[in-house]
Amino acid sequence: MTTVTLTVPDDVKSEMKKFAWVNWSEAARDALLREEELKTAFEEFKRIVSKSKLTEKDADELANAVKKSMHERYKGLYKELR
Repeated sequence: MTTVTLTVPDDVKSEMKKFAWVNWSEAARDALLREEELKTAFEEFKRIVSKSKLTEKDADELANAVKKSMHERYKGLYKELR
């Protein structure tokens, strides 16, 4: 495993000292891994979307249909609760 050294401003270091119980190396490692996972997921999303034939108009129509359906569903639920 590789070692990485980070530089942080003095005020950040002061704040970090208030939480001495936090394993800052572990926190930084977790954040970097999460960032890498997000990057990988976004790249996969872009790959899938690039093959899509869905237009912006199609997406708007689909969104409106979903909104209308949800409105009707919850309007009925609201009436039942009253």
